[in-house]
Amino acid sequence: MESQAPELIVRWFHFLAGIMWIGLLYYFNFVQGAFLKAASPEAKADAFKNLVPRALFFFRWAALLTVLFGLSILGQRHILIQAYTLQGSAAVIGMGAWLGTIMLFNVWGLIWPNQKKVIGLVPAEAAAKAKAGRIAFLASRVNVMLSIPMLFFMGASSHGGALFIGH
Repeated sequence: MESQAPELIVRWFHFLAGIMWIGLLYYFNFVQGAFLKAASPEAKADAFKNLVPRALFFFRWAALLTVLFGLSILGQRHILIQAYTLQGSAAVIGMGAWLGTIMLFNVWGLIWPNQKKVIGLVPAEAAAKAKAGRIAFLASRVNVMLSIPMLFFMGASSHGGALFIGH
């Protein structure tokens, strides 16, 4: 039983970090965006100063921790390579892992660098801020769409294998 304890702990951290990541992703896309469109200039300025940077901090680090904990689980099970090369029974979790990895790159490579311009952490002219906002918006929407099959494959890896293996 001792050999399973570390994976169980890592799995719970993976699960909790994933809830934070996807929860904040949905918050940004379904709650905050609509609020900022309707907010007064003062409320928007206050949000960009106090709320958005904090939410983006937890968003990006939860994304990274989710993927790192997931990689740890795959490594502990000795299926990391099989998952990422979509081999055998690891192919199902591998699809989820690939989608999560793409989403992570969107967070750190597109959303965060562009949001820094939008919220004023990096100096940018109005046109550059508008372009950055559009890029961050589109990358975030892509992540919302990728999250649906990602969550499906993550769940199906342990609760729906018969759908894919043909038993």
